[in-house]
Amino acid sequence: MIVTTTHSLEGKNIEQYLGIVVGEAVMGANLFKDIFASIRDIVGGRSGAYEDELTKARKIGFQELETEARSIGANAVIGVDIDYEVVGKGGTMLMVSISGTAVRYSDQ
Repeated sequence: MIVTTTHSLEGKNIEQYLGIVVGEAVMGANLFKDIFASIRDIVGGRSGAYEDELTKARKIGFQELETEARSIGANAVIGVDIDYEVVGKGGTMLMVSISGTAVRYSDQ
């Protein structure tokens, strides 16, 4: 499965546009991660706990995107856009939403 932010596939012929596909993941941040992230904010540096959660959410989002694309017969997703949001009461949840256009291509 080719997944790209571009709107075309170099050296490939897009035969059919199959529609928009989306992959989403919402990850909760727990109390201990919040405490350690707060300490990091005070003393400076990166918050590894939150970075790990974002990475995990992004990977899940891409997996869902590809699964949805395959289910409708696509072999690529083009024009991919990735959005990150903080949601939930008090901003305690991290959300990643990935969308793109599912297509079927052939080699030229």
